[in-house]
Amino acid sequence: MPGSDRKAVTSSTTFKALRVLEAVAASPQPMGLSDVAEAVGFDKSTTYRMLNTLAEAGYIVRDDLAKRYSLSYKVVYLSRNLLAENEVMRLSHQMLERITAETGETTHLCVLDGQQTVLIQKVKGTQLVAVDFQIGDRSPLHCTSIGKALLAFQDVRFIEEVIAAGLPKMASNTLTDPEAFRKELHLVRAQGYAIDDHEFSDSMRCIAAPIFEPDGHVGMGISLSGPDTRYTLQRLEELRGPLLRAAWDLSERLGGAPWK
Repeated sequence: MPGSDRKAVTSSTTFKALRVLEAVAASPQPMGLSDVAEAVGFDKSTTYRMLNTLAEAGYIVRDDLAKRYSLSYKVVYLSRNLLAENEVMRLSHQMLERITAETGETTHLCVLDGQQTVLIQKVKGTQLVAVDFQIGDRSPLHCTSIGKALLAFQDVRFIEEVIAAGLPKMASNTLTDPEAFRKELHLVRAQGYAIDDHEFSDSMRCIAAPIFEPDGHVGMGISLSGPDTRYTLQRLEELRGPLLRAAWDLSERLGGAPWK
């Protein structure tokens, strides 16, 4: 369907409501009307209508006394099938547990969602000092190990779309030059894993590997992240073996052909 035809059958009001819902969901604290309006860039009247509609539908909780809004648990109901226990999730969790048992580190399973990754599973490690990512957290593709590990195995058209959208500088070592970033993805494809060395945050390093599914599809991967006081380059090298072995095993169990 041509782009103009797609626009003709979409609803701008629905898009506005979804942006309001996303803004409230992204806030760790209940938000006031002005806060939401500023976050989404709408006037207060429009924002108020969207908030009240979402509240009536049950997706936002409205505190009439404090005049603040927060996300309701009804949104969990929407994702019940997506995150339900199934064979893929069961096997994935087993691999996360295996890596954590071998390394003592918190392990994450992330999936590709548009031009971001989303954390859908984690197994907490025994380390007292760790990076505390939460289920549902989203991360950019160009400056995280999991983002690069997944992006490197997508088709060229998608990769170029990500590059064209911009490579904003997030930390001291973020790759912002398109050609340098293409070379980095080539390296990731060649070695089968990616690292983040002060690319997303100047206080953190990460390592990640993709999971291969049938027909070479790569839509999820495993990552480990930690403060750079512990996650030295030598520590990343120590974690590489357990991570890759688990990623290969999971790929094979899912019917994929892992990189070796």
